[in-house]
Amino acid sequence: MLKQYLQFKLSQKLSPQQIQLMKLIQLPTQAFEQRLKQEIEENPALEKGKETTEEFDDTFDNSSDEFNDNETIAADEINIDDYLSDDEIPEYRLQANNYSVDDDDKTVPYASGISFTQHLTNQLSTFRLNDDELKIAQFLVGSVDESGYIRRALTDITDDLAFTQNVFTTEEAIEKVLKTVQQLDPAGVGARNLKECLLIQLTRKTQTLNVELAITIIEKYFEQFTKKHYQKLIQKLAIDEAQLKDVISEIERLNPKPGSSYSGHTKMIEHIVPDFTIKITEGELELTLNGRNAPELHVSREYSNMLKGYKDAKQKSKSQKDAVLFIKQKLDGAKWFIEAIKQRQQTLYVTMAAIMDYQKDYFLSGDERQLKPMILKDIADTINMDVSTISRVANSKYVDTPYGTKLVKEFFSESMKNDQGEDVSTREIKKILETVIEGESKKKPLTDDKLSKILKEKGYPIARRTVAKYREQLDIPVARLRKQI
Repeated sequence: MLKQYLQFKLSQKLSPQQIQLMKLIQLPTQAFEQRLKQEIEENPALEKGKETTEEFDDTFDNSSDEFNDNETIAADEINIDDYLSDDEIPEYRLQANNYSVDDDDKTVPYASGISFTQHLTNQLSTFRLNDDELKIAQFLVGSVDESGYIRRALTDITDDLAFTQNVFTTEEAIEKVLKTVQQLDPAGVGARNLKECLLIQLTRKTQTLNVELAITIIEKYFEQFTKKHYQKLIQKLAIDEAQLKDVISEIERLNPKPGSSYSGHTKMIEHIVPDFTIKITEGELELTLNGRNAPELHVSREYSNMLKGYKDAKQKSKSQKDAVLFIKQKLDGAKWFIEAIKQRQQTLYVTMAAIMDYQKDYFLSGDERQLKPMILKDIADTINMDVSTISRVANSKYVDTPYGTKLVKEFFSESMKNDQGEDVSTREIKKILETVIEGESKKKPLTDDKLSKILKEKGYPIARRTVAKYREQLDIPVARLRKQI
């Protein structure tokens, strides 16, 4: 049996205004400018720049009050719900415009010029190839990735040629055409792995003794070379350490990613625009918000005057009432957006000011060892804001400091205790670890176990596995791969 009953429930929900404000706070400077441009295009009641005409106190604010006070339009004549939502946000303002690192920014220009694939295809005309060989060569060129490699098995390429190009061939025939593709510039393109890529480049060099030895090492002793077993190479090649050093220097001059050497390939152009600037003036820190984050906006006087004209009209037609609904919608949207921009500016400035004050020692010295342990909650508690708000500011904003442009989230780090029981930042430990590794003997690099002992001697008791984790986060290879002769 179905029953009806009442249930009281208390829940918290973000209003559309709050959601839109959070999205505005999350936007970095360039994305914010695009969002601002879009809003001005969509809302003719919103104008950029200073208001040059005389003040109009009764135009916008009072006209809105007059509408609400029923002096101009009676409540039974115009239903407010027709042009305002329950949260007093126009429908068009509720459209999602979230910014995410996963989204494609289609407004960013691409570099001009021909593509890498087209650059390789154009070179095929210099070789004598029959129709089938040309199709195979073009297909192989199309399979070259941005690094210059063909990372597909010949068996798969054979099948794809049959299904997509109607070219029935064999792996041997493809291998023959592949040799032609590997003659294209830049040297090393079309290789199926690093070993083949290096060999292609070496065979195209002038054949000196060092080049010949380099070819021998790559062909026969590639594994020992990659693992830096230099003593084994010296024994097998019957050469001394100085000569091996010259041969390795010859190999190191090769390009492991030949595709990256093509200057005409199209890649997205990235620009970093700092959202904040921190300067040191007479020993004190000075914070400023990028002016592009604080545009001057005002409500269109023309649109406000339209409402005033409607108020003064003695007779009001239905078309006039429809028009005034549209005008009020745009004015409400413009007024809300201006207020949201002010809140965004205030939130950004207050948050960054708290971070600057918390990390004052670092910003005055530039020494990363002066960075204090700091998590999102520390700043949230300081300025009485939610942790999610601090996260939105930190994840996508940059600050221009006397020591370079930094991502704000880089100033946050977990804490660890040193041997004196004091909380220190993990960034401080990583910086010391990096310094120790830079000063090590490259002929005999320090193992993670030895690094752990050194850090303990410096007052940072951390385990070997923690050292390994920090080393990987710093993109520093293991000791064996840091070895040099």
